[in-house]
Amino acid sequence: MNKRSFKYAWVLDKLKAERERGITIDIALWKFETTKYYCTVIDAPGHRDFIKNMITGTSQADCAVLIIDSTTGGFEAGISKDGQTREHALLAFTLGVKQMICCCNKMDATTPKYSKARYDEIVKEVSSYLKKVGYNPDKIPFVPISGFEGDNMIERSTNLDWYKGPTLLEALDQINEPKRPSDKPLRLPLQDVYKIGGIGTVPVGRVETGVIKPGMVVTFGPSGLTTEVKSVEMHHEALQEALPGDNVGFNVKNVAVKDLKRGYVASNSKDDPAKGAASFTSQVIIMNHPGQIGNGYAPVLDCHTSHIAVKFSELLTKIDRRSGKELEKEPKFLKNGDAGMVKMLPTKPMVVETFAEYPPLGRFAVRDMRQTVAVGVIKSVEKKDPTGAKVTKAAVKKGAK
Repeated sequence: MNKRSFKYAWVLDKLKAERERGITIDIALWKFETTKYYCTVIDAPGHRDFIKNMITGTSQADCAVLIIDSTTGGFEAGISKDGQTREHALLAFTLGVKQMICCCNKMDATTPKYSKARYDEIVKEVSSYLKKVGYNPDKIPFVPISGFEGDNMIERSTNLDWYKGPTLLEALDQINEPKRPSDKPLRLPLQDVYKIGGIGTVPVGRVETGVIKPGMVVTFGPSGLTTEVKSVEMHHEALQEALPGDNVGFNVKNVAVKDLKRGYVASNSKDDPAKGAASFTSQVIIMNHPGQIGNGYAPVLDCHTSHIAVKFSELLTKIDRRSGKELEKEPKFLKNGDAGMVKMLPTKPMVVETFAEYPPLGRFAVRDMRQTVAVGVIKSVEKKDPTGAKVTKAAVKKGAK
């Protein structure tokens, strides 16, 4: 337990393997209540290997809490060109997380301790970067904290009496609750699938659009497997319906765990059911690629909870990243800082949607060489009908198509 710097994250570290390595690996869902909200912490790991987990986690978040190491050297490493602070902020914005709270952490270890000058320096530099990314820094609280000592986490700290803004808990209460798209057709990307003794197969994920309720007949894209939902649970309580933003588990009839995978998407079989994409066209911004990207490039796409290799089959146009105006038709390549429209082909079945219709399923990060090389949004999708998809007895009974 002597890993002092990771002490606060320890609460979120569930897996033994994570504890032994001393780093937060998978997305831990951890709950707490404020006076106003039920909060679910999606612990997006602050380590480069795990950015793909961060992408699936971030795309489910209503607010990003950016934790900044305020120590000498720690802050500079995070904000450097290849630093994690920069990468995480850019990803949060591109993946549609509009609200942010910045925590200047480890204030107990600045020189001198709890230094206002250090805090001011960090606020100035991070604000200027966040503005470039697209955030409005005037709307972002910068809370000086010590996770280790507990300063300004829940209660105001006398060590930081020069700071007059909200504590972290108060800042969380000031988040605006986003409008939930419950009137759209259901889209629920699976985060995991469990087999639970005495209950059966329980897929788990967050409702992104629409509602899911017991008795509904759902189709899982891209496979087309169709079955009935027996029950829906959140925080160990049965729900009559789950709405967008809810992280739920739901029990399905006559389905083996092996028939479902992370990245599959549950949908209402009678209302625009989710299908696999044959191809799709995206607007992509190249952020961090050492060379040039041309036709045939095949990186991994992280979109909602799926991680699948896709081929850049055609670079259609190069565009101005701010105005969207076309600069060049059929460019030979795209390089850092360029934006373009690209036709993409998934190498395995995957569900994506247009950003306009289903935003959480229409934005993605492009991963290669263990880093995020590009981000993008999907403009159009050519869908394909599944062949020979299984329809369970329960679904037939319910009169599924």
